[in-house]
Amino acid sequence: MATTSGHSFLSAAPSNLLPNHRTNPRSTNNTTVVSFSLTPHPNTKSFLPSAASAFPAGSNTPYLIGNTPVLATPATITTALEMEPAQRLKSGFEQFKKEVYQKKSEIFSDLAEGQSPKFLVFACSDSRVCPSVLFNFQPGEAFTIRNIANMVPPFDKTRYSGVGAAIEYPVIHLKVENIIVIGHSRCGGIKALLSTKDDGTTSTDFIEDWVKICSPAKEIVKKTYGDLPFEEQCTKAEKEAVNISLENLKTYPYVKEGLDKKTLNLYGGYYDFVTGDFETWEAS
Repeated sequence: MATTSGHSFLSAAPSNLLPNHRTNPRSTNNTTVVSFSLTPHPNTKSFLPSAASAFPAGSNTPYLIGNTPVLATPATITTALEMEPAQRLKSGFEQFKKEVYQKKSEIFSDLAEGQSPKFLVFACSDSRVCPSVLFNFQPGEAFTIRNIANMVPPFDKTRYSGVGAAIEYPVIHLKVENIIVIGHSRCGGIKALLSTKDDGTTSTDFIEDWVKICSPAKEIVKKTYGDLPFEEQCTKAEKEAVNISLENLKTYPYVKEGLDKKTLNLYGGYYDFVTGDFETWEAS
């Protein structure tokens, strides 16, 4: 179980993963960071994809996420993906019902009466980053919001009301105790952020406008790490964008109230699915 600044907030790692012994808490900028690496259980096949590059070979030119695939589908799951779509959904649901729903009927019976999740999780919509898989969340344990690059916009009743409602409901009505924003490696949305043109022109209907939420992260990275290769700048920005989202969360009055009353904890996290590492830190 990982802890930050005395708070225990992560449940056990997924059953097919075991934390190795490279866990090294460290503090930076008044922020406690806990890192640990997940390695496959010896009797279980890893779900992690191979470390294929997310950037065009021999190219230093930034490009948006729609131009080329970010990462090929791992060969280990091609059989499932080769099914007809309707059959794949049916097969998946049948397995869920047999292995989860029927074996944990008491959980679903309780959930029929209501929910009381302890976590509000912001994660990327990226198909390789699934919080329920990553943390072995059980039904009813986490209220999850997924969008491009796991971004949290600042409080705005008109422009970002959809995200605002998804924050307001679990904080006020469900009384979640922990909010965590999880960034991840090789994020196409962050690549799009660093690729946006300074003249304001766009090539997409929505993507560039959305990722500008974390423009301050781009500014920090370009100023501090501008001499690094583009791929490394993206890695830096993936973490900086999490910090921007954490600051934006504080602009929501009910989040700020929870932090002030210490009924709410705020965390950042970063998942490297290539190496199987995860780190987390508590927002100051």
